[in-house]
Amino acid sequence: MAGARAAIRYAKAVLSLASDQKSADAVNKNMKLIANTIAESKDLSDTLQSPVINSSVKKAVLLEVFKKSDKTTLSLIDTLINNNRIDILENVALKYSELFDQSKGVELATVTTAIALTADLEKKVLAKAKELTDKNVEVENIIDESILGGFILRIGDIQYNASIANQLNKLKREFTLN
Repeated sequence: MAGARAAIRYAKAVLSLASDQKSADAVNKNMKLIANTIAESKDLSDTLQSPVINSSVKKAVLLEVFKKSDKTTLSLIDTLINNNRIDILENVALKYSELFDQSKGVELATVTTAIALTADLEKKVLAKAKELTDKNVEVENIIDESILGGFILRIGDIQYNASIANQLNKLKREFTLN
C-alpha cells in the first residue's frame, strides 16, 4: 500500500481538525463515500493514479464528483493536490474512517457467511464479538458459499471460525490421523 504512512498522517490531521470543528461525523460520512466511490470506479481511480493527467484536471474531477462534501473534506482534497499526494486520497479516507471508529470505541467486524446475514445470526455474531472484544462492533457481511454454513468472524487480528467447512476439515484431520 503505497503512501500508507502519509495516509495515516493526513487522516490524523483531518480527524483532529474535524473534531475541533465538531464536524467529525459529517467528515466520516464523506470519507466513506470517497473510499467507496474510488474503490467502485476504475476510471476515477486510474485518473487519480495517473502521472500524465494534470493535477488541475484531477481537482476539477474530484470537486465535481464530491461537490456536496463539507469544507474540511474539500480542504483535504486541496491539500493533497497542492502536495502532489492526491493518489493517496482513497487510503486517507479509509484511514480516517478507521481512526474515527477507534475514537468512538467502535470496532469493525467482518462476518463471512454462506448466505446473507439474517437478523437472528447477526444477534449471535454481535454477542460473540462483544464476548471476544468487549467493544461496540459494526458488522460487515461477506458472502462466501464455500464455507457451506455457519460463519467466520474476524475482528482486528482475532478470528473465530464457526463454519461448517472448518468443522468438516477438523473431522477429516482427526480421521486421517487415526
